[in-house]
Amino acid sequence: MKDFLIIGGGVIGMMTAWQLAEAGHEVTLVERGTCGGEASWAGGGIVSPLYPWRHSAPISQLASWSEGRYPHLAGFLAEATGIDPEFHRQGLLYLDLEDAPQAMAWAGRVDKPLSRIDAYAVYAREPRLAEGLEGGLWMPTLGSLRNPRLGQALRAMLQALPGIALHEHCPVERLVAERGRIQGADTAAGRFTAGRVILCGGAWTAQLLAPLGIALAVRPVKGQMMVFKTPTLTGSRQWLERVVLSGGRYLIPRVDGRVLVGSTLEEAGFDKTPTPEARESLQATAVSMLPALAECEVERHWSGLRPGAPDGLPFIGQVPGVAGLFVNAGHYRNGLVLAPAATRLLVDQLLGRAPILDPTPFQPAARLAAAEVLAASG
Repeated sequence: MKDFLIIGGGVIGMMTAWQLAEAGHEVTLVERGTCGGEASWAGGGIVSPLYPWRHSAPISQLASWSEGRYPHLAGFLAEATGIDPEFHRQGLLYLDLEDAPQAMAWAGRVDKPLSRIDAYAVYAREPRLAEGLEGGLWMPTLGSLRNPRLGQALRAMLQALPGIALHEHCPVERLVAERGRIQGADTAAGRFTAGRVILCGGAWTAQLLAPLGIALAVRPVKGQMMVFKTPTLTGSRQWLERVVLSGGRYLIPRVDGRVLVGSTLEEAGFDKTPTPEARESLQATAVSMLPALAECEVERHWSGLRPGAPDGLPFIGQVPGVAGLFVNAGHYRNGLVLAPAATRLLVDQLLGRAPILDPTPFQPAARLAAAEVLAASG
């Protein structure tokens, strides 16, 4: 029997396994596909909530803690594994904001370097953007990374650690609990047992808990994205060098010159099929923001499933009624953004350490009880 069994090999699951192994524990991680191959792969890699002033204080605290760790984390993984997550901090341009005063007020409260800039300053940073812009907001500290490469680096890190047994293409068939205590999980490769089990199953987490009579409010929310392959330019500048956000959609530059556009928000269950309608919409958005993309090849169009949760708050902590069962899921659009803090917060609880911040808002017990009361009153 291992000390811990982690179900789900996304960024959340892999970072959890890494921290527990470094603390001297034996860890088994099982993943239904390839580690880092679901939402962790499908997202854009912006290391911040898109509109951070629109989020609650608990989310902001997690995001702030995580943001400060990513430069070191990316550098460490690149050196240790030879896989560079390509973190770069070129800043973000906000265009066409309706709540700019609220954004500026938020920046003042949390001491973020957010500033109003005029059209000249916008085009000085990104001269290929569409004409007619009157200005925007500029956050110079925002970074982004290439999330598929982050997943690859984390996977390589786990494979190099002696305390971790990694099992991919190993879907969980059911959780095994006896007399109110978790025992492990039955999988396609047999039963895995552990003293404690941690669910990091993203959009699939609620399905795993349902047979135990636990209704966790985590649902799949489909998101579609695409990437353009841009021609090589002379000189050092790329077609786009900074993240640009307008009307809820964004353009993200990659180090090799590619440009991503995202993303849709769709309630489609577990259907991950890319659609022609989304392709057309995303391409139109990209061209409206950066007209030169009309002449570029759409290299790939894909979709993923975000784990949506009420109020955007993830569930982090002990699952009530089943001793030894823990969950870290429901991060919605911010799984990669929040991963360093969310995993550290849970590992602090697992190992009995002082938490990095107040875990109360994320505890499943109180939120599940509140949901039951609400359902009964309805």
